[in-house]
Amino acid sequence: MSGLADPVPAVRAFIRSRKGGQPSWLDRYTALFGLAMAAVVLAQPVSSAFAAVTRQSDPARAAAGAALIMLAYAGLLVVTRAAGPVAVPAADAAWLVLSPLDRRGVLGRTAGLLAAVSLPAGIVLGVGVLAVLGSPDGSVVMLITVVVLGLAASAGGMAVAVLAQASQTWSSWLQATVVVTVLLAAAVALLGSGAGRRLLAAASAPVPYGMALAGASAMVAALLVRRAWASLGDIPARTVLAASSRVGHVATAAAGMEPGALTWIAEDNHWRGRLLRSRRWPALPSPSAQAWQDWRRLSRRPGRLAAMLGTSLLPFLVARATGGLGPLTAAVVITGALAVAAAGTSGARRDGDNPALARLLGVGFREGLAARAVLPVLLSAGWLTLALGGLALEGALTSGPWWLLGPAAAPAVAAGALRMARRRPVDHSMPVIDTPGGAIPTGPLLWAVTGVDLATLGCVPLLLALTVQRPVPETFPAGQVLLGAAVLSGYLFRARRDVR
Repeated sequence: MSGLADPVPAVRAFIRSRKGGQPSWLDRYTALFGLAMAAVVLAQPVSSAFAAVTRQSDPARAAAGAALIMLAYAGLLVVTRAAGPVAVPAADAAWLVLSPLDRRGVLGRTAGLLAAVSLPAGIVLGVGVLAVLGSPDGSVVMLITVVVLGLAASAGGMAVAVLAQASQTWSSWLQATVVVTVLLAAAVALLGSGAGRRLLAAASAPVPYGMALAGASAMVAALLVRRAWASLGDIPARTVLAASSRVGHVATAAAGMEPGALTWIAEDNHWRGRLLRSRRWPALPSPSAQAWQDWRRLSRRPGRLAAMLGTSLLPFLVARATGGLGPLTAAVVITGALAVAAAGTSGARRDGDNPALARLLGVGFREGLAARAVLPVLLSAGWLTLALGGLALEGALTSGPWWLLGPAAAPAVAAGALRMARRRPVDHSMPVIDTPGGAIPTGPLLWAVTGVDLATLGCVPLLLALTVQRPVPETFPAGQVLLGAAVLSGYLFRARRDVR
């Protein structure tokens, strides 16, 4: 192969010839049938979305929607950076990455796959922007402009993520881009109220300016993509192997339908290779000393804690973007509180996965679990108080002691988070229910609702107060206090070490 100008295709052809088996007509038919079914399923939602954008948008709702899209874009960049994004299959990582073949040729297929991923992501971003800004005349020019903007944003962000794998400088630029995007989203959300509405209305009106911005963004994205392609040969082998290992673990968890493994993969990837300074363990009672590891773990990640507190603005943005309270806002409130509470249950999750280790500590099971519930209660109480305070400042809530519902609902949310952390792996032996909409496997379904069911049941007064939208009577916080305490006490009373 030394005489070939580009030996990588020849090596890949040699590997394919050893696999013995080419895609059959049945494989091609299955792929085409899947694409056709996806087109049929997505046709109605896409047409409805385009029909919904032919309206004049409210600047306040447009600002909140734009802020949500920016936050989603920042989250997409974070996920892309965490995944690699340049990774190869295990066989290529073992045989091709460490070979003397041209690195760009080895990673070229992955680069094409990343470009293919960026295409639908950019279209979704563009359509989302159009849905937020609105297009009263249904202009095709407006549609093309926002789609080009979305494609430029997705392709440029993916290119910067690839460059970040090859250079620490670009990695810093990527982090700065995420921070700037989040700050810009906060600024846009604040501008949506008061005098800022006029500024947003003026900024979104002229289409020629948008076309010029789209053209400039496309040029910048093209330059970034070209530079990312050139940098493929400079990505260190250890970086590609580490990203391939992460993607391989995620693929294994997805193929085995074991979503719980993803949590440990993310935790291990964060703490692997970090040098932690030893600190004295405080003098606490035995159950609290056992639970102190959750507090210590959370304190070592102040950025994550700040991000969790920042997400308390999501219900405010959703309420403003959707025009007031509704089931979606209530769902965001419960989901956000449950997610924040689950961030403080890593110890309970580890005890559930390894009960023998927890038994060796000599701490009573219920006493230890009650001590581990304190941190989720405080996290969810603080998050709910901030979220309800934001909704009250927005004017989405009527008069009443809304802030009391946050601490009152926190015990029920913590009980749901503990139940979620201690749930068993997915039971794939459970039956599959045939419905007119298709087969539903009950194992993954029960795994997904475990914990959410308890939190939802314990927060019924809060959910009623959010959906009914009436002045909150004083009996609601009192009822929420009693129900939340009853749910947490009942869960701790019925919990056993060997039964999750």
